[in-house]
Amino acid sequence: MRSRTPDRLCAEAVDLARQAVVESVGESVVGSHLKANADAERLVTHTFECLDPAYRGWHWAVTVARAPRAKNVTLDELALLPGADAVLAPQWVPWSERLLPGDLGPGDLLPTGADDLRLEPGWTGEDEPAPNSALVEAAEEELVIAESAIQSPPARAEIGAVADELGLGRPRVLSRKGLHQAAERWETAYGAQTPMAQSAPASCNTCGFLIPIGGSLGQAFGVCGNEFGPADGQVVSLAYGCGAHSEAAVLPAPPVPSELILDETVVEPLHIHPDRTSGSVEPDAPAEELGHS
Repeated sequence: MRSRTPDRLCAEAVDLARQAVVESVGESVVGSHLKANADAERLVTHTFECLDPAYRGWHWAVTVARAPRAKNVTLDELALLPGADAVLAPQWVPWSERLLPGDLGPGDLLPTGADDLRLEPGWTGEDEPAPNSALVEAAEEELVIAESAIQSPPARAEIGAVADELGLGRPRVLSRKGLHQAAERWETAYGAQTPMAQSAPASCNTCGFLIPIGGSLGQAFGVCGNEFGPADGQVVSLAYGCGAHSEAAVLPAPPVPSELILDETVVEPLHIHPDRTSGSVEPDAPAEELGHS
């Protein structure tokens, strides 16, 4: 249990703690004694001000201990610890969370997570009704009704409504020349011959972020819907591509750093021959002592 009152002998060992810091880092960066905290029974940590300008807000922490019924206080450990006003490095953030739109360049590969919420499986056939189900029969009836309506001439108002819905109600539309010029501009900016597409792992026609467009241009172009891609919101050629392709690679889960474990319970003895100035094993020692089998 943590003791509220520091051990008297350990609390009085200020000089021992200060000397340990001075011998380790030098006297110029060791300031005044700040406090003594009881970490456990006969275990006290002394705190000294750190005068190093590179570690503003930090402090030296020296832990001393005393064995039961012993009067000698011994040094346990020494560390430089941050305080409330210490300047610390920002918390580590995985690169996938630091990435911003526009960071992707030619040759860069941006994996997508297997559970990316921006993507969903394509048609799998699981939602298709059985051939003789009620849904199929209802769909066939609607098809018959639609075919009968086509056979009868529609009213003038109905033709106008359909024309407006298809975008044919405008006074003028793009001519074939206008369409070709637009296609040439889009192909030049986001086409197969661009450096980004040349180094891409796959083309846009297989990317899940591609948004199809209608009309005749929809057979060769689409709109990019990946915010991290270099062509987000732009009309791209189906032959274009970048490293942010949805199927380029699957992003693995970021590794979780393991907790640091210090094993100080095992003593590794090192035998040195008293008659030798260097080396720990005699030249004519048997193979077992040299660690060979």
